[in-house]
Amino acid sequence: MFNTILIANRGEIACRVIRTARQLGIKTVAVYSEADQNALHVDMASDAVFIGPPMAAESYLRIDAIMAAIEETGADAVHPGYGFLSENPEFAEQLDAAGITFIGPRPDAMRVMGDKIESKLFAEKAGVPTVPGHAEPVKSAADAKKIAKKIGYPVILKASAGGGGKGMRMVESAAEIEEGLRASTAEAESSFGDGRVFVEKFITNPRHIEIQILADSHGNCVHLGERECSIQRRHQKVIEEAPSPFVDAAMRAEMGAQAVALARAVNYQSAGTVEFIVDAEKNFFFLEMNTRLQVEHPVTELITGLDLVEQMIKVAAGEELEFDQDGVSLSGWAMESRLYAEDPTRGFLPAIGRLVEYREPVTGVFGTSKNVRVDGGVNEGDEITRYYDPMIAKLITNGETRDEAIKHMQRALEEYYVRGVGNNLGFLSAVMAHPRFIEGALTTNFIAEEFGERFIPEETAHEDFGMLAAIAAMMHRREVERDNQITGRAMSGSALSREQFTYGDEWVAIVNGESHPIRIAVADNQKVEIHAGGKNYVIDSGWRPGRSLFTGQVNDEDICMQTERTSTGFKVRHAGYQGEIRIMSSFAAELLNRMPAKKAADTSKQLISPMPGLLVSVEVEVGQDVKSGEALAVVEAMKMENQLFAERDGVVAKIYLEPGDSLDVGQIILELE
Repeated sequence: MFNTILIANRGEIACRVIRTARQLGIKTVAVYSEADQNALHVDMASDAVFIGPPMAAESYLRIDAIMAAIEETGADAVHPGYGFLSENPEFAEQLDAAGITFIGPRPDAMRVMGDKIESKLFAEKAGVPTVPGHAEPVKSAADAKKIAKKIGYPVILKASAGGGGKGMRMVESAAEIEEGLRASTAEAESSFGDGRVFVEKFITNPRHIEIQILADSHGNCVHLGERECSIQRRHQKVIEEAPSPFVDAAMRAEMGAQAVALARAVNYQSAGTVEFIVDAEKNFFFLEMNTRLQVEHPVTELITGLDLVEQMIKVAAGEELEFDQDGVSLSGWAMESRLYAEDPTRGFLPAIGRLVEYREPVTGVFGTSKNVRVDGGVNEGDEITRYYDPMIAKLITNGETRDEAIKHMQRALEEYYVRGVGNNLGFLSAVMAHPRFIEGALTTNFIAEEFGERFIPEETAHEDFGMLAAIAAMMHRREVERDNQITGRAMSGSALSREQFTYGDEWVAIVNGESHPIRIAVADNQKVEIHAGGKNYVIDSGWRPGRSLFTGQVNDEDICMQTERTSTGFKVRHAGYQGEIRIMSSFAAELLNRMPAKKAADTSKQLISPMPGLLVSVEVEVGQDVKSGEALAVVEAMKMENQLFAERDGVVAKIYLEPGDSLDVGQIILELE
């Protein structure tokens, strides 16, 4: 077994590897850039080495810097995590030449299967069904148009060395080919140093299902069941689960056998994943093989009881698998939600900033904390920068059934508290509460079909707005009680009477634009009966003013809800809905309804950067006529390119910035007249 493992990565995956290495009694070395000098993985490791500036190309992607860190610390093995150098065969070869063990597959297998074009050709030769397309890199936009016309639109442009949705563009017509190819090539060059792009048929309403495989150097290879990864946005996975609600035992055995056959054909050693696109008739097509540990590996760990990082380390050390295919058993269900630094209300654009408050969920009402796991890589106070992937952490839950795993996830998402950085926690809650998700009717189009281009929390459906109104009324009463105790005043009727229903109809809670008449009866200090919007709610909670999390029972149902005091009520977040609940007198509510709505300022003449990042290009010049929807500029953030479009017709009056300039949120790039 190894003495010291250097982790050529950062963030949550570096922390994840360190945790397993500790259990195995192995020392660890972290590497870090200037932006990560105070990062959690640096604190957790036995040793740490500085490797360069914040940009990944100048630090985490520099093989020479990693090799120097290995020499400095005497590490005898390297775990690459995922992303960065994890699928770089040249890196593995340099390690081998230096006598250092690469904890991953052999370079030749990585070279074949880590390349989308080569792996597709290899899969075809091995008899694995593949998606229709042209498995050669395109040479020009004209070449791409010719191929797309032959296989039929829609098509998808894919970076050969891609992963994580980077370097991918779905194209529906010939008019979109040129820009799609430019963006795919640029992202591929930026993220992987390989700009090759190929064209593939886009399968309508597909499911994304993958098989986890594990192979050693003694000829043993098994599969560990499937994961469903269909909840995606812009080809990036958001929620994963194992097993899939769509896959039956026969289909699992068939997909698993194909994955194992492919792994054997390429002499694969280590953990790997064979990804498939599956249509509505359960036909599956080889998509790619990821020659590394997957982000979503924890859901497989929870249903198999295996530690995949531990298995990778043991295989790399030359050990034989301790089980065969018959020894692999799947038990229960697991879910994973990815916590991203992004703003769902602004089209899921990347967000940066400081984690002013960061509290991970620690327990669940439906069971013990063994059902909730967080694979994180940050501390409260950490800075989320524009240099790296926007994923902050992964929240994983499990249960005996899919419904139970979902319930644990719903509760844990409500407990997860993040302030200071835009994030997708509310959106994840909305997905978990969505009837179609609960039903398991998933496709990779789910988010686009159910939520559109952006998430509007105030417009999210909620099964019981009356309950939210009742909880807000209870919290408001306790705020008033606290205030009266501080000032020494006695409770007054205007503060929602202790006497049952006496002042009921004089007060209302305004939720989602609707007024809910409030009447309150106090049973004891902790239990309150409230009539809101025509329904009775018995609330049993120890909530007190100042707490940011409401927990308790409402009509004997366990409820967890995030709260924040405002001047007239509370901002709340529950099951995806997020908005302000105002508590006021009926007279005040009537006056409020008469107030004219404030109109938003017209910014359609200005092209404003919706995110922090780098201005890649300006597509127009001063004096040029532009039409609504025309591309004006390209901004790069979190290793992804984002195209900005005109909101109206006009003429370019002034351009304030140049390509290469850094951007802040809200910064004006150009102006129309």
